[in-house]
Amino acid sequence: MSIEFSKKLTAHETPIPGVVLYDLPVHGDNRGWFKENWQREKMVALGLPDFRPVQNNISFNEKAGTTRGIHAEPWDKFISVATGRIFGAWVDLREGPSFGAVFTAELDPSQAIFIPRGVGNAFQTLEDNTAYAYLVNDHWSADAQGQYTFLNLADETAAIQWPVPLADAELSDKDQAHPHLADVVPMPAKMILVVGADGQLGKALRELYDGDATVEFAGRAGFDLSSEASFAERNWENYSTIINAAAYTAVDTAETAEGRTAAWAVNVAAVSRLARTAVEHDLTLVHVSSDYVFDGVRESHDEAEPLTPLGVYGQTKAAGDAVVSVVPRHYIVRTSWVIGEGNNFVRTMASLAGRGIGPSVVNDQIGRLSFTADIAAGIRHLLESGGAYGTYNLSNDGEPQSWADIAADVYELSGRPRTAVTGVSTEEYFKGKAAAPRPLNSVLDLAKIQSTGFHPASVASRLKEYLS
Repeated sequence: MSIEFSKKLTAHETPIPGVVLYDLPVHGDNRGWFKENWQREKMVALGLPDFRPVQNNISFNEKAGTTRGIHAEPWDKFISVATGRIFGAWVDLREGPSFGAVFTAELDPSQAIFIPRGVGNAFQTLEDNTAYAYLVNDHWSADAQGQYTFLNLADETAAIQWPVPLADAELSDKDQAHPHLADVVPMPAKMILVVGADGQLGKALRELYDGDATVEFAGRAGFDLSSEASFAERNWENYSTIINAAAYTAVDTAETAEGRTAAWAVNVAAVSRLARTAVEHDLTLVHVSSDYVFDGVRESHDEAEPLTPLGVYGQTKAAGDAVVSVVPRHYIVRTSWVIGEGNNFVRTMASLAGRGIGPSVVNDQIGRLSFTADIAAGIRHLLESGGAYGTYNLSNDGEPQSWADIAADVYELSGRPRTAVTGVSTEEYFKGKAAAPRPLNSVLDLAKIQSTGFHPASVASRLKEYLS
């Protein structure tokens, strides 16, 4: 066998999404050869998913023509050849538009291939004494084998051109009995779990993902974030992502003894359980943050600004952000002044306008509204576009306003005079009241989320739609 030495580590895309063929540098001399079969730092830098292998398997095949497959397994694989040569064949057996796509290639020790979960894998040895090695990112078990998807080696649709005709090849009886493509049930995608799905953002996510069977919604009754049993009972290998839409948001009550306990339980302790689960099972964790993690001194807050919370609510949100930041695959989505389905400032002002009441509204706190439909859309954009993990500000766009400005807009859109709203300072408004400290400036810089191709609608357009 002739091996091409000193190839440059190179990635080659294939017709099957996520399946990538790699050239590996092999270094040889008169004694034999050496290669780095799996080198995490170099390969991740090249674009190979950091798939965290946990098991290394070797299949030794005594005779040329030995044929195995086609098996789609519930984990990712990184395949290479230790000795000999193979003809590899891969068929996409996942749900989706690429179902049935085929890729074939000959592999020797100077090549490797990454096969995502759900892509059918098969090979035929081209030389005697061929050793086929592969890394996987989940442990094999009898239960896991029940989640395999199979395809017949001789399927007419895939039409794989085996170098050794199947009639002359070494096959198992099981492999010969697998179904043809028309009878294959595609392997479903991993699930997204939305926790806190009954709140304002949860309802917007329900509407956005309506009809998508890969998204599961759990309110407090369906998933108790305070219970270790809720975490232990779920098979996390079936999930790719958790979206945390749960939060304790009673800003003023959080300053009381009872409220402080509740805020830390939901915004920090529960988030810690989610983060631990995400790390242990290599999940993406999406967490929603708040402008209250800042003291409001700066005119505009970008994602790099140090956290400077003023009150208990802000402190718990900042602590939650710090916890989530250690998850390798995380998105912290920072919002301000959230408006969705349920009780909120805009609904309150519209109700007062309808009853002819002229309110006094704070005029020295500046920011932008964040409508839950846009927060939900931004989260989906980050997940589907594969945006870099990290923190993203996400509010609606437009000129910053005070709460009094927004109240006046609501009155005008409701057919009432803007002058019905009286502006007062934060100090005047809360004089004599037990209230949490609030940042005076909550304007979030949107440049980072916009650089990913997501452009939130203006507050003015969303407010008009909301009220109509």
